[in-house]
Amino acid sequence: MRRKTLNCNGKLVTIDRPMVMGIVNVTPDSFYDGGSYRTGADLLKRCEAIIAEGGDIIDIGAVSTRPGAQEVDAAEELRRLDRALTLLRKYFPKEIISIDTYRADVAKAVVENYGVDIINDISAGMFDRRMFETVAALNVPYILMHMQGTPSTMQKNPVYNNLMEDIIGFLSGCVQRLRSLGVKDIIIDPGFGFGKTIAHNYEILRRLRDLEIFELPVLVGVSHKGMIYKLLETDAAHALNGTTAVNTLALTGGADILRVHEVKEAVECVKIVQMYQAQAGRTYLH
Repeated sequence: MRRKTLNCNGKLVTIDRPMVMGIVNVTPDSFYDGGSYRTGADLLKRCEAIIAEGGDIIDIGAVSTRPGAQEVDAAEELRRLDRALTLLRKYFPKEIISIDTYRADVAKAVVENYGVDIINDISAGMFDRRMFETVAALNVPYILMHMQGTPSTMQKNPVYNNLMEDIIGFLSGCVQRLRSLGVKDIIIDPGFGFGKTIAHNYEILRRLRDLEIFELPVLVGVSHKGMIYKLLETDAAHALNGTTAVNTLALTGGADILRVHEVKEAVECVKIVQMYQAQAGRTYLH
């Protein structure tokens, strides 16, 4: 049976319906909303909107991981996060906060200094070999994402022997190591757009239920990504409708958490899919 609870700093969170994670990038160069929340007022307004629109988790990133993104050192990453988290913990002390980082020292600092609830690591511990041990010591939920290559190389002709077998095999090894270290709360992210072609991304979407083998919550992050706007021959700014369509497919495929830019639309998507599935269940039973 899939694990449906998370221990977030002593708060037991039950995933009894799909959750929505609102993205806040405190960076100048993220692919979609870079530079949008550089002032304290803008940051607080964004987080207030996430909460008001029904978001369950606030996910803060201080380093862009878009293809070709510039390197940012740990000191600058922490400077950006310290500023953001000081404000958030003052005005929204009870909200569940996730930090998007691949550095163990950054993870340790934000959990110990600001009570951050979740660590979201795009590299699955590959960029900092101390990450797994650090997360185990911090005793916080960990989002384990698959990526082929690095942000600077990941979209240069990604190739797999067998897409889902390769992804599951990699994640399986990581899960086993995390469990051996005592990490109890693991969330699986197949890494849409990270070292995958458009065809790869839609194959993962079609076979999302293959990840049920882990019996762990599954996170899907497709918001405004190239798999949507390139297919639709538009740009990231005009990919909301496509994002909603893909999120709907992800929910019907068993996604437990949607990581999104537009929270209101994602929450509405969850409600519609839940109603549809409830009616389908009643029809089947009768």
